Amino acid sequence: MTDTNPSGLSHVSLGTNQFDQAVAFYDQVLPTLGCKRILAHPGAVAYGREYPEFWVQTPIDGQPASVGNGTHFGFAAQDKAAVHAFYAAALEAGAIGEGEPGPRGAYGEPYYGCFVRDLDGHKIEATYWDLEQVYELYIEPHER
Repeated sequence: MTDTNPSGLSHVSLGTNQFDQAVAFYDQVLPTLGCKRILAHPGAVAYGREYPEFWVQTPIDGQPASVGNGTHFGFAAQDKAAVHAFYAAALEAGAIGEGEPGPRGAYGEPYYGCFVRDLDGHKIEATYWDLEQVYELYIEPHER
């Protein structure tokens, strides 16, 4: 593991009302994106590729977990095949489809992704960004 986090985010956490089932769900789904369990504590499990960037936990305050309206969490996929694998694994693990794998015109040409609702109703996404197109369309024009 490096000392430099490649992301601007440290981590995100999702609350669950069915901890064991949620952990089983993410244990099945996240490996399709190269993520694994990094840490586990009573009532909390962290996943990531190299560091704990995504947590599933029972709420610390003891109140029931709830779903945020307008909130979703996107996971990075290495390619379009990984987006499809994520979607299939999520549905097999009990998720509800919220958007099959494919491009989304409103998100721009470099985007390819899918959306599901996990067992608690949280909206989660797997996204592949064609970085060559991202640089060509968005980054390089601003550097000129």
